[in-house]
Amino acid sequence: MRWLITGGGGMLAADLHDRIALTGDPVIALARAELDLCDKRAVRDFVCAYRPRVVVNCAAWTAVDEAETREDEAMEINGHAVGNLAEACTRAGSKLLHLSTDYVFDGSGREPYLEGDPTGPLNAYGRTKLAGERSALHHGHYVVRTAWLYGSAGQNFVTTMIRLAAERETVDVVDDQRGQPTWTADLADYLVRLAQSDLPPGVYHGTSAGETTWCGLAKEIFTLLGHDPARVRPVNSASFPRPARRPASSVLAHTRWEPIRHWRPALHAAWPVLMRGRRCGVV
Repeated sequence: MRWLITGGGGMLAADLHDRIALTGDPVIALARAELDLCDKRAVRDFVCAYRPRVVVNCAAWTAVDEAETREDEAMEINGHAVGNLAEACTRAGSKLLHLSTDYVFDGSGREPYLEGDPTGPLNAYGRTKLAGERSALHHGHYVVRTAWLYGSAGQNFVTTMIRLAAERETVDVVDDQRGQPTWTADLADYLVRLAQSDLPPGVYHGTSAGETTWCGLAKEIFTLLGHDPARVRPVNSASFPRPARRPASSVLAHTRWEPIRHWRPALHAAWPVLMRGRRCGVV
């Protein structure tokens, strides 16, 4: 099975590349400089020439706040470019797994969001990602919504908390936003197994089981560091005003396929990898 990963310079792409390599399948990961998904002809020509069996689209505009004033640019990458890739994959007979986000929901629901629940993004980033979902689904491909990603190959909330624990006596962290911290290595395994399965195209939720708040996650990180978790002080979102509104609860249900393991044991399993990466200067 031949694989193509777009957005090859990102945190998830790094773990996904390593996971695919374990199967012995050929895989290439291309950054935007190597394949600009906004260039429809270039995308079509490359995909049709390389003819991967599976394409995983990790490419995205991820600057949530910046998208509020640059929505057209974010839409080019998160929306229109996905259409280019999805169309090329259909032409080449490739299976596309497109990564999306919990931010397609407004966060007002009290129960975890089902894969088929109505969407209603609160911000420009969510709107652009929803456009990408629709393009992928229109061409008969897969959408995998994920959230709160962390890993050893890039900056993220977990690595930020590790740094702040060494720099500050106390850290104020939002305690009124709920979600599912998800290790990129776990998500990479999920994506490989989904691609290898006979499951039909459509929307899937690729997040860890369970839920917590950013504050709850931070306290667990401090505990793993051997620090007093009381050094993490809960605050509400109003304490950190941001240009883009965030959903209060973006917990995703897993009714179409199995969830990834619970976020807490996943974080504990990831911990040696994260610390090793930090010692090596990766994060």
